[in-house]
Amino acid sequence: MNFEWIKYLHLAHELGGQTLSLANQEARLRAAISRAYYAVFCKCRNRLRDKENHRIPPGGKAHQYVCNEFKRSMNKLRRQIGQTLERLRSDRNKADYDDKITMLDLLVKTDLALADNIISILNKL
Repeated sequence: MNFEWIKYLHLAHELGGQTLSLANQEARLRAAISRAYYAVFCKCRNRLRDKENHRIPPGGKAHQYVCNEFKRSMNKLRRQIGQTLERLRSDRNKADYDDKITMLDLLVKTDLALADNIISILNKL
């Protein structure tokens, strides 16, 4: 069955403290995937920008730039971050744009674990 995109608006109202009706579970799971990606993307972007003096391109180009900077590294852990970030971005795109996602529960659990792992690695660098 196709996702009812209006459920995102319900979730937005719920998150904004203006609950009209409870968002359904699928909207929550999709939002979790999206927010997990953005959490790690922004942490990675800020590390490059603030600690390594990278000039991050504006807008959507930043996503590929950040991913590539980590993937091209000689450091194995940084390459792992880049590869995982790329996967999370792909999953975020699915959550944000695809009408159907199979095994969504598993995808959320996996992506949350991957996001946690990226944060753990970043804290060790």
